[in-house]
Amino acid sequence: MELNGAIAVITGANRGLGRHLATQLLERGASVYAAVRRPDELDLPGTTPLRLDVTDHESIRAAAQIATNANLLINNAGISTGTPLIAGNIDTVRRELETNFYGPLAVTRAFAPVIEANGGGAILNILSVISWMHPARAGAYAAAKAAAWALTNAAREELQPRGISVSALHVGFMDTDMTAGMPGVPKADPADVAAQALDGLAESQPEILADDLTRQVRQGLAQGPVPARLA
Repeated sequence: MELNGAIAVITGANRGLGRHLATQLLERGASVYAAVRRPDELDLPGTTPLRLDVTDHESIRAAAQIATNANLLINNAGISTGTPLIAGNIDTVRRELETNFYGPLAVTRAFAPVIEANGGGAILNILSVISWMHPARAGAYAAAKAAAWALTNAAREELQPRGISVSALHVGFMDTDMTAGMPGVPKADPADVAAQALDGLAESQPEILADDLTRQVRQGLAQGPVPARLA
């Protein structure tokens, strides 16, 4: 996809990887709707604030009615609560699935007609190496990201005839707020990850693998379950 002149909607654009994606898209000549829950608190020069909570279907519908010129959607918003599936609080497990799976699904369903009406475009889902490896201590996050990988692959097939390509970024640990409680773990620079994501999007790559751990795990999927100790 040509990023110069693209009109992007980025969920969770206020911090972390989303902020870097927004900034770098602007540098590449795109226009950006920064989709956040509290747009009055957004400090991201050059972007257009857009109220959107991925767990609030009314806000998603309203956002799609505002950003009617969009031809690129980046499903970036997400949470990680460190909740195991068996011993963890079931409401927290549901919250992770609502945010990390049902949220991107709802936003994609709302914006696919918009992108199609604008002549086609692209969708990029921000996933994780945890889509493929499932440590028990983060079982809820792993289940949600695995489901989001299935969403990405199924949506790619469904939306291709409508002129919409669907890509996934898979990445390990990044130096963001989400991993702040993990000292001593090697973490990628989110600015570098954002650059790789946008390069891959520009080349219409279906899967963008941002680091060595992710590439190693992806290559080893055919060998059976991935040991959780790699996480």
